Amino acid sequence: MKSILVVIFVSAFALGFAYFAGENSVDLFGRSAFFICAIIALLVNWLAFIPSAIAQSDKFYDTVGALTYLSTTVVACLAAWPLDTRGIVIAAMVAIWCIRLGTFLYIRIHAMGGSDSRFEKIKTKPVRFLAAWTLQALWVILTASAALVAITTTERAPIGLFFWAGTLIWLVGITFEAVADAQKSAFKNDPNNKGDFIDVGLWKWSRHPNYFGEITLWTGILVMALPVLSGWSWLVVISPIFVTLLLTKISGINLQEKQAKERWGDDPEYQKYRKNTPVLIPMPPSS
Repeated sequence: MKSILVVIFVSAFALGFAYFAGENSVDLFGRSAFFICAIIALLVNWLAFIPSAIAQSDKFYDTVGALTYLSTTVVACLAAWPLDTRGIVIAAMVAIWCIRLGTFLYIRIHAMGGSDSRFEKIKTKPVRFLAAWTLQALWVILTASAALVAITTTERAPIGLFFWAGTLIWLVGITFEAVADAQKSAFKNDPNNKGDFIDVGLWKWSRHPNYFGEITLWTGILVMALPVLSGWSWLVVISPIFVTLLLTKISGINLQEKQAKERWGDDPEYQKYRKNTPVLIPMPPSS
């Protein structure tokens, strides 16, 4: 019953958020385009849930997340076509990010044997598993909200300072995330590093530089969207805030820090690394 209530509440919240935040979006099938994108996000994940629940498998969970970003972005672009420069660039940014991250996560999960420990206890329980897929749809809707509203808005604005500042912030973020992921993959694939924690490259400046990158790039997209926000569409400022809370308090840093303490908590070198290295925001090593 609890899981059923979660599915109902999350779905209602996602649609309600999209209904209000999309008040300035172009119409699509008699509704705002952003609202239709929210419906699509839910449907994509619910449809993917069916074969996944039957197979009791989570191997395509992250891949479907990336496909959800792509499908909602494509629908937003088609609904608002022809796009202005802001819409085109933001749509391209979302596509580049989700294709890169989706590919990276797909390769990683299959290298791990096609299973994610987060779902070990729930993928055999259909309703709880459905709740996880519904939450993924909400994740996409909230995270991409600034991008989707900027793409579909009826209020166009000239390219200016916010556009260029946001672009620069996005470039810093995507670079940090991509480089950090590549460095960690290379580190793990080196047999000489088996069982060790990573403390090289960007990981010497931050214990989670990839998460810093993701928070930064969505902040950049919000900055780009600011000139076209008005009324209820200002709700989309939640985008980078939500990403930050998700990655620092829910399913990111807190879980990884706990796992790291369990594995290397007694290692003097790891204790030194934790002491000298910021948890998120990169800073030059203190020693």
